[in-house]
Amino acid sequence: MSFWDGLLGGRNAAAQFDSGSVGSNSIRLTKRQPQVSLVKQGAATGNLRVNLSWQMRPADFGKRSTTPSRTLLRHPLKAFQPEIVQAHTQGVVNVDLDIGCLYEMADGSKGVVQPLGELYGDLNTAPFVKLSGDDRFGSGSGETLYVNLDQREEIKRLLVFVYIYDKTPAFDRTQAVVTLYPATGPRIEIELEERAPQARSCAVFLLDNNKGELLVRREVKYVYGFQSEIDRLYGWGLQWGRGYKSTGAR
Repeated sequence: MSFWDGLLGGRNAAAQFDSGSVGSNSIRLTKRQPQVSLVKQGAATGNLRVNLSWQMRPADFGKRSTTPSRTLLRHPLKAFQPEIVQAHTQGVVNVDLDIGCLYEMADGSKGVVQPLGELYGDLNTAPFVKLSGDDRFGSGSGETLYVNLDQREEIKRLLVFVYIYDKTPAFDRTQAVVTLYPATGPRIEIELEERAPQARSCAVFLLDNNKGELLVRREVKYVYGFQSEIDRLYGWGLQWGRGYKSTGAR
């Protein structure tokens, strides 16, 4: 093996990743490369950590109004007027994205794990999915789901979704990323990059157990309602009602 082969990890090093990879230790799922096998990546055991993080889009920061030159010619005193600043900070704009998961077990039982209703799930018993808490402000740690892949035979499919809690801006105001961290192998990134100004919810990815083959498939499908519309889109068949967060939810 030559010096350059060693430096670049060998000629076949890239073959273990999709062409949509964003680094030697990460895979980005896109429209053109929408799915990856956890089994083939050697990542089908242990706890799968699914993290949601977000921040305000750069376009929302530092916006300054500009006065056209024609206006200055007609109204020269406007040059001495203070500019209207339309920028926001994360401390001012209340962005509250929540992560959740629809699950269907091998025995046919179904349900949801989400902050609303404090349905945080369980890692050691069905549904083998656990929500760590509720991040109200988009902190560095974000929100995290854990999936116990050691019990993958009990899981038929999982649909991870993100929704905007009431009275908050729409998806086009945020840069949201869902990242999967398997116990082994590269992390998997899914960006919610499409603009959907009026959407309230987004089905992000489907984890499908097909005869032992664990496939992660990018969905990124926006809906204009909440979880019940995602349910109908994927045929889960649950009964939904209006839910609220407790003031102490975390």
